[in-house]
This record gives sequence, C-alpha cells and structure tokens, in this order.
Amino acid sequence: MRAFQAELSKLFSLPSIWLAFMIGAVAPAFIATLDCIAQKEDIIAGVSTRLSEVGYIGLSLGVQGVIILGVLAVSSEYLAESSESGSAGGQQITTSLTVVSSRLHVLLAKVGAVTVISILLCIVAIITTVSATHLILGEYAPAIEWSRLIGAVCYWIFTALLALGFTVLTRNAMIPLAVLMINSSVVSFSVLLSKVTKLAFYLPDRAGTDMFMIMSDRIHTPFTGGLIMFGWIAVLFIFAAIVFHRRDVAS
Repeated sequence: MRAFQAELSKLFSLPSIWLAFMIGAVAPAFIATLDCIAQKEDIIAGVSTRLSEVGYIGLSLGVQGVIILGVLAVSSEYLAESSESGSAGGQQITTSLTVVSSRLHVLLAKVGAVTVISILLCIVAIITTVSATHLILGEYAPAIEWSRLIGAVCYWIFTALLALGFTVLTRNAMIPLAVLMINSSVVSFSVLLSKVTKLAFYLPDRAGTDMFMIMSDRIHTPFTGGLIMFGWIAVLFIFAAIVFHRRDVAS
C-alpha cells in the first residue's frame, strides 16, 4: 500500500501529468462535438449510418491522455534529477528501488496507480462527452448504454497499461509516445493491416475497440475483444517484469 501511495504521489508531482489530465478530459468531448455537428443533419433526418458511433468515437480517439499517463509513470524514473534534490545527475529509479527492494512490487504499484487514475480520467471523459453529445443533439442523442461505457473504461485502462509496459521495455518516453499516439489518433496500423490480413483484428487496439465500438467490420464480441487485449498486456508485462528485474538489478 505504501508503494502504491508513493507512486500516486510521484505521478501527481509531475508537471506533465496535468497535460495528460487536460487532454484526457477535453479531447474526447472535443472530438465527439465535431462528430455530432458533422452528423447532426443526417441524424435528425434519420439517415445516419453512424449513429451508434456518436460520442464513442471521441472515447476511442481521445485516449492520448492515458497514454501519456502510462508513459510518464515509468519514463519519469529515468530522468536525471536536479541539484535541488541533492543527487544531481542521479535517477529516481535508484531511490524507488532502495525504498522498495522488490522490483515486482514497484511495478505492481505503478500498475495500480495508473489503473486508478485511468478510471477516474475516463469517468470524467465520459461525463464531458455525454454532456457534449446531448447538448448538440438533444432528443436525437443515442441512449446511454452502460455496458459500452464500461467497455470504454476497460479500453482506457488497458491502453494506459500498454503504454506503461512498452515504456518499461524502452526506458524512453519518445518511442512509446510516438508509436501509440500516432496509432490512436493519426493512422491506426491495425486498421491498415486489416485491409491485408484478418490477423490484424487480433492486435490489441483493434480488438480493444470492439469492447465499446459498433463497427461494420467488427468480428469480436465485447467480451472476446477485452480478453484479447488483456492477453496482449499480460504477455507484455511478463517480458517487462523480466527485463525490469535484470536490467535494473544494479540500480
């Protein structure tokens, strides 16, 4: 519990974490607003083919906040500390592994902290997104489906953990941020690959969106999509835990 509390404290002390919070809370509602405005006439006319995606598209594309969160939870440990901390040139990871000798406990504490914050951030994103959708569409807004919203929360948690595990392997913020943020916002590699092979539907992001998005080419049930994404994360963390133990054993 102390390690968990320490990880929460470290995350909230990072200036960059507030950027993650702002993006996570605002981006989904902004994307959903633009989508609602673009579809409003078709929805009112009853000819929209994407009514089931209204609002949820914002939750699908607006996960950058938790990606930043997952990356910061690990990459901040490897930044050189300032002279004010009394250990200029040192790294936070040295202190973390001194206070909590078990590397597995450190990793689990980070997972717990990132999971809790991701849940809270996604709840805020859902509230702002649903509010924006109903503000623009009024009575034409789709009914709230709690099962899909729970799926969206799980998708945000799994995406944050994916970013965390990836960063453990790289010890670098730039590579995970570049890959995951481009994939979730600019161009989805799994969507591109799905045009070539059906195996792309088993990639974590593509399977994960099936937990709450209703797309014409969906092949997984929400439960199956969640299991597939969870499986990827479980495998990733097995490798991450092994690498973290061996590489930082001298820290």
